[in-house]
Amino acid sequence: MIKVSVNYKDNLINNVKVDGHAGYGIKGTDIVCASVSSIVITSLNAIIRFDKEAIDFVQKDGFIEVDILKHDKYIDNIIENMLSMLEELEISYKENIKIDRR
Repeated sequence: MIKVSVNYKDNLINNVKVDGHAGYGIKGTDIVCASVSSIVITSLNAIIRFDKEAIDFVQKDGFIEVDILKHDKYIDNIIENMLSMLEELEISYKENIKIDRR
């Protein structure tokens, strides 16, 4: 299962962790893992295009952790959009992805 943890500070998202593998299909062909990866990486790339210093992230196999260092309407909207897309995926694949907004 993929676990997405969202942490807040002062009512703003300051950290997002995505950890694990969906287990929906064979590793390398798992459509849930591919969807999560595409959503997250595309979102982070969009933020970096606006401001390279807005986020800091660590990426390993089956894991990514993002610290949001700067907030503005574009960065915050991209992060919220990313989480909304992941929540839509969670609706269809409840056994494979779980999102925890703390």
